[in-house]
Amino acid sequence: MIDYEQFRQTVKDFLKTALTPELQRAGELTTSVFSEFNAALAWQKKLHTKGWIAPDWPTEFGGPGWDIQQRYIFQEECKLANAPSVVMMGIQMLGPMLMHYGTEEQKQHYLPRMLSGEHIWCQGYSEPGAGSDLASLKTSAVRDGDDYVVNGTKIWTSMAHHANQIFCLVRTDKSVKPQAGISFLLIELNTPGISITPIVGLDGQVEQCQVFFDAVRVPCKNLVGAENDGWSVAKFLLEFERGGHNFTIDIKKQLRKIFRQAELTPWGKTTRSVDPVFQHRLAEAEIDAMALEQAELRIKGAVEAGGNPGALSSLVKVVGTELGQRLNELSMDLVGPAASPQCPELLSPEYGGDLLVPEHAVTTMAEYINNRAATIYGGTAEIQRTIIAKKVLGL
Repeated sequence: MIDYEQFRQTVKDFLKTALTPELQRAGELTTSVFSEFNAALAWQKKLHTKGWIAPDWPTEFGGPGWDIQQRYIFQEECKLANAPSVVMMGIQMLGPMLMHYGTEEQKQHYLPRMLSGEHIWCQGYSEPGAGSDLASLKTSAVRDGDDYVVNGTKIWTSMAHHANQIFCLVRTDKSVKPQAGISFLLIELNTPGISITPIVGLDGQVEQCQVFFDAVRVPCKNLVGAENDGWSVAKFLLEFERGGHNFTIDIKKQLRKIFRQAELTPWGKTTRSVDPVFQHRLAEAEIDAMALEQAELRIKGAVEAGGNPGALSSLVKVVGTELGQRLNELSMDLVGPAASPQCPELLSPEYGGDLLVPEHAVTTMAEYINNRAATIYGGTAEIQRTIIAKKVLGL
């Protein structure tokens, strides 16, 4: 029988020695799902050396063989210790999909490189005219001998400026209904004909990009699943994007930050934090976080039993992202005017200058701004509610 308290202590001991002050600083300054890239990559290499980089993967593909509770403990302790977030589009989303749909050659080539950090993946789904209505995508792939020739563009491509690989949905048949003519391709970003334009966010940082494909030749062996069956592959992957994230762990960290802000913010301590309306809002958020945690554990249990997250992943995506936004608003209320100055340079782990705002308020505005997108990316909240209505409630 596993001693979970001993396992938790083992994780804590590892984090104490492996997390340098620089890495912890990068974790503290993380204002979205992505940490500063160099810190994220350095942390990935440490976890890979330890054998802990892919907690959810089976041992045959390089996972540590943990059960659901061990995985949850590990991710919770990492988050609460301010470990940087690893770029997980490969490990969390593409990896499980390749285990299911990939050829043996694809598994042997791509999976080990995901773990080591040699391959950094980004996701080529959305287009300027195809976001929530993803099936209307127009990026095309035409068969030419042993290659596909890809033309088009993808947008809101997170971390494309740091990635060297992209998994893409492309149209391979225009004569059938939209969902039936889509294929799933794996593409190297250094392939001739690919260009990347960074997009600067409201917080002054770059996370998203636009990627352009101009007669890009992609080997046919990089097709995942059957030609024109990419929609099935994409839906499977999106369930891991929506359900594979532990929103509750992020929310616990946010709650801890709010409690600290209530103690350190003079105007918060004397007004907001003792205001009964504020206390009621905070208590509601804590209760909702407990309920969300149980739903997430149900999904993890389904995956543990050999299933996939299914439509419940849409439920936790809606609740988790909207609850996170509510906590951002509570934090803004506590910090007050200290959140107003825009100081993007303060979010760099290397910054060593003076602070224009209290330290506990440095990330508040950037977190608030960044998290407005949480109910859009990975499928909008409106789309998720439609899925819940049809698949869960049977409406």
